[in-house]
Amino acid sequence: MAVPIQQAIKVGAYVVKQHLLGRKRYPLVLMLEPLFRCNLACAGCGKIDYPAEILNQRLSVEDCLKAVDECGAPVVAIAGGEPLLHKEMPEIVAKILARGKFMYLCTNALLLEKRLDQFKPHPNFSFDVHLDGDQEMHDFAVDQSGVYDRAVKALKRAKELGFRVSINCTLYDGANPERVAKFFDSVMAMGIDGIMTSPGYAYERAPDQEHFLTRRKTKQLFRDILSRDPGRKKGGKAWKFTQSPLFMDFLAGNQTYHCMPWGNPTRNVFGWQRPCYLLGEGYASSFKELMETTDWDKYGTGNYEKCANCMVHSGYEAAAVVDSVKNPFKIAMVALRGPKVTGDMAPEISLDKQRPADFVFAKHVDHAMEKIGRGESLSANVDAHAVEEAAE
Repeated sequence: MAVPIQQAIKVGAYVVKQHLLGRKRYPLVLMLEPLFRCNLACAGCGKIDYPAEILNQRLSVEDCLKAVDECGAPVVAIAGGEPLLHKEMPEIVAKILARGKFMYLCTNALLLEKRLDQFKPHPNFSFDVHLDGDQEMHDFAVDQSGVYDRAVKALKRAKELGFRVSINCTLYDGANPERVAKFFDSVMAMGIDGIMTSPGYAYERAPDQEHFLTRRKTKQLFRDILSRDPGRKKGGKAWKFTQSPLFMDFLAGNQTYHCMPWGNPTRNVFGWQRPCYLLGEGYASSFKELMETTDWDKYGTGNYEKCANCMVHSGYEAAAVVDSVKNPFKIAMVALRGPKVTGDMAPEISLDKQRPADFVFAKHVDHAMEKIGRGESLSANVDAHAVEEAAE
């Protein structure tokens, strides 16, 4: 496991405390999106399909710190959009670290080399570089040649300067297990600190809707990939994942978990997103409002059509972490032997009673555009700097 021991201990103690306090729902990772603008236009992304007026919005340093303080989660993941387009990102990172949080800054790394001198290595901070496979696979996924080479060059330089660096690999239908395994071998050979991986989610506004995995295909794909982990062979060097061993076991079809969207709450330029990082079906003005007024039982696999095939970490990692704290022997066994890759899979959640999809995304965009047209704020500021940088 690539999670720093200090992080594992702090998160574990935090979970135990919540249970002792009798809290049923609590956050583990704050998904902070200071802006949506990006310098890539990936076909599977549902985060960048907004009018320019919304893409020009950003959260201020104060907005970000307020979100961190409101939420109280021990871990903060800064995503987007491309966070390095935000001119105040170094200040945001430094001030969140000063609050004792563990941080992952998710980036496509196109601006990483240029920005490295603005950050300082810290044991609680990691750059999480987006790489969806080897050179051909990744450049195809982002629809631009040369991106893989630039990202690899940047992450190697970051490692040379003493930064923690992990990769974020999203897998889609048609992924070749042998090829993915060789890619994992190659990035571990680069000296990275860990791999975060997850199946892609079918954002309703993503241009490509044809290559997202069903749950059954996801489980078999991860079994086929994990069976090739050299750590399963005597003397081999195991892949290091920045996720709970029980989440990896879940991806391989060995755990029946229910989604815990409140575990990874999202704050972006619209507000606090309901119900999760992946679905924007309403927004709250505060974290307290999000937690107390969201009808959580309406969402998740088995409850909602849009969630039927989701197995993404932003909904299920929290369930795995909570399970690991409740059942330390179980996680120890999975960490020792790795996920089971043969035999029967755990029972699947029935979809018989799920409610039909409610397509409300456009309403939120229209409402936001009306506010902007009236000169009102989306609790964000226009970021001309990001507009200029995205053109690089």
